[in-house]
Amino acid sequence: MSAYDDYKKEIYRIGWKVQYKARKVRTREFPLFDNLPNDQNFTTYSETKIWIEELLNQLPSQGRIILDKIYLQDMTENEVANELHISQQAVSKWKKKMIQTLSQIVNF
Repeated sequence: MSAYDDYKKEIYRIGWKVQYKARKVRTREFPLFDNLPNDQNFTTYSETKIWIEELLNQLPSQGRIILDKIYLQDMTENEVANELHISQQAVSKWKKKMIQTLSQIVNF
């Protein structure tokens, strides 16, 4: 086996690991609108999206930005952290805090 084949095999293995990890993260941080049933009509979908946007507007700007990027723009926590120049742990804490806040708003 040549050095070229060794490098090719190693790059393929690394690429597979990266794709696997990305899939694993995406299933954990799924986008909000990807799981809607196919039989849902456009009006219901639009009303749901407007309602969610109204809820997001009640949040602090940093939390709203983080939730928007994670759930509506389908970014991972790590991608959001890199873009906002904060740690992934800070993004996770903001996300949890904003979800709790949204839960309280919806349930009252």
